[in-house]
This record gives sequence, structure tokens and C-alpha cells, in this order.
Amino acid sequence: MAIKKVALLTAGGLAPCLSSAVASLLTEYSKVAPEVEIIAYRNGYQGLLSGDSIPITPEIRAKAHLLHSFGGSPIGNSRVKLTNIEDCVARGLVPAGSDPRQVAAAQLIADGVDVLHTIGGDDTNTAAADLSSYLAQNNYDLAVVGLPKTIDNDIYPIAQSLGAWTAADEGARHFSNVVSEHTSNSRMLIVHEVMGRHSGWLTAATAVSYRLLLDEITWIPEFGLTRNHRDVHAVYVPELEVDLAAEATRLSKVLDEVGNVNIFLSEGAGVDAIVEQMRSNGEEIPVDPFGHVKIDKINPGEWFSKQFAPMIKAEKVLVQKSGYFARSAPANAVDQKLIHDCAVVAVRSALDGISGLVGQDQDQGNVIRACEFQRVAGGKPFDTEQVWFEQLLTQINQPKGKPVSAH
Repeated sequence: MAIKKVALLTAGGLAPCLSSAVASLLTEYSKVAPEVEIIAYRNGYQGLLSGDSIPITPEIRAKAHLLHSFGGSPIGNSRVKLTNIEDCVARGLVPAGSDPRQVAAAQLIADGVDVLHTIGGDDTNTAAADLSSYLAQNNYDLAVVGLPKTIDNDIYPIAQSLGAWTAADEGARHFSNVVSEHTSNSRMLIVHEVMGRHSGWLTAATAVSYRLLLDEITWIPEFGLTRNHRDVHAVYVPELEVDLAAEATRLSKVLDEVGNVNIFLSEGAGVDAIVEQMRSNGEEIPVDPFGHVKIDKINPGEWFSKQFAPMIKAEKVLVQKSGYFARSAPANAVDQKLIHDCAVVAVRSALDGISGLVGQDQDQGNVIRACEFQRVAGGKPFDTEQVWFEQLLTQINQPKGKPVSAH
């Protein structure tokens, strides 16, 4: 069947790839299939449920390349789970007693959409695959072609998700300013909390990127401006256990010798312990529509700082989060190249009627292809056996720690 109309949507949290992904898809369609009509649903599945879309006019197509300079999403995002009927009804997205999938399907049919491009994480793309199956059961042929967006880099079977490299560089840039706060007080502990619910990849990559920035600095030891003061002294990820007592002993020595301690913490590293503590205290655990614990509400960085501060005798503590700064940036040159390459395959897959999540398939030599939706899942752990991560821990004199069995 010849494709006549395509729809785009971006969903979930932001990542430094959304604007570039929209730009690349529009540019590629204009290049290889200019006759195809394109619309974009505003604010993800929220716009699809409400029928709120933007027609992609020739004027928009002509300016598509300008989107590479912007962070965020030019068509808006939202966190909507089509199978969470109660949440969709409560938010006024669908009438009581209706199935959000049916509402979304009816809108796609009414709009005459042949291909739906979803730019998001595992929840976004598996929801799209479920919608496609639902439509197929009702004799409507819809191709769903997704692009993998998550700064956590934790989608199966994608080797490198879009925007993650940029987020690591931006997180490093954020901390390169924050670290100067150690000069505001003696014996200071700074905790840099980095996004990453299940995966420590972003935390580790941010630490590596930050240390590369340190390599470019000419130090002035006469003023106490040395690498030791600004270096990373600990990296904690969800995949490895943190021995608080042993680490407190090690970091206490660092504090005595250097005068300050800098910790890079993945937000998911302490979630299980914090949730367990909250449950034992009878506190309510905040969750989002997908059932995920709202990490921004439980503050892992604060929890870790409260554990470590008295143990290492820190006089002042500062917890800073780089997540919103990092995820809202425009894609860097390396990410733009990956986004472009994925968009080319995504458009080709759409025109050929092949559904799937387009990215580097780690099970097939990282070739960029439409990975089958049944293989797509979130929560892919960071491989702590990678040489670059082990080198990082060796360079900062941190023991590796035991793997966390839950991951």
C-alpha cells in the first residue's frame, strides 16, 4: 500500500534529540518522498487522544533544519500511558468508560494516518506497538516506526539511544561550574545527582566527559587550584552495591588530604534503600502514570549526602542535579549524526511498511535497523565490565563493588 500520510509524536521526558529527530525525519521525507503528507500530534499521546495536530506545511519543511539548534521538543511532550485508563480519564483525555487505545485508534483512522513515527523511550514505543496491534485486530493497517530517545541509554536492544552522548557532555559542563562551590567552605561534600533510574551509563559517561574537561585546564597550585580539588572522587551506579562504611573510610581520607569530596551519583543507585526506608516509616511512595517511582520526589542525592556527611565529617553539603539542564540541550554533532542515520532508516522502513524501533541493534553488530517491537524493553542495565568504566574507577582509586543482584 502506498503511503499517503504520516504522523509524528514525541513523548516521555525530554532528551537532547527530540528537535533534531523531528528535523531529520522532515528533511528525509522532503528528500525522498515529498508527496507524503505529514502531521505532528501536539504533546505526544495527549495530542493523539484529543485530535490536536499540526499540519507540516511547505514553510515548516523549509525551516526544518533550524530545529537542530533547539533543545526540547518543537511539538511538545507528555507522559500518557494508553493502557492506564484511570489516569487518562482522570486527566480528561478520554471519557469515562472508554478505552484510550480505541480513542487513539479512531483518531488515527479519522486523520487517515498510514505511518506513525514515535520518538520516545521504551514506554512510548511499546505503547505504539500495542496500538498498532490493536488496529490490526480491527482491520486497519498502521505501520509504527519509532526512534529510541532516552538519556539513560537503557533500551533493549538498542546499543546507543539518541541524545545520551549530548546529555553526558552537558552534565559535565553543568558540574564544571558547580564544583567551584567547594571554595565556599572547608571540608565540603558535593553530590552531583545524575539521571538514570535503572542504568548508571549516563553517570559514568558524564564522569568521563567531565574528566576530559579537566584535562584541558592549566592548574595554579599556588592558589590551591589543582586537579585533585575538582576531580571526581566517587561514582555510584545502580548496578553496583555501595558499601557505605568502606566508602566513608576511603572518602574521609580524601577529605582530609584534599579538603573536599565530589561524588557522581546515579539517581537510581539509592532508590531501593530509600523506598524501603519510606515504607518502614509508613510514608506514601510517589509514582507516575507508568508505575515508576517519582525519583525527583524522593531525592536520592539528599539521602546519600545525609548518610555520608556525618561519617566523613563534612562541614557543608551541596547536592546538585544536572538532569533538567542536560536533557533540555540541543543535540551535539555526534548525536546529530546518529539521529540522521537513524532517521534515514526510519523513513525507508516506513515507506516499505516495516514497523519497529530504529536504532543500533546490539544483537546484530550495532547495525541500524527497525528492531522488532517484541524485543523492545526498558531497564537495560549498564555493563560495568566495559573497559572504559573500569579504567575510570581505577583512575579515581575507587573499588568496583559487587554487582547488585536485582539488576
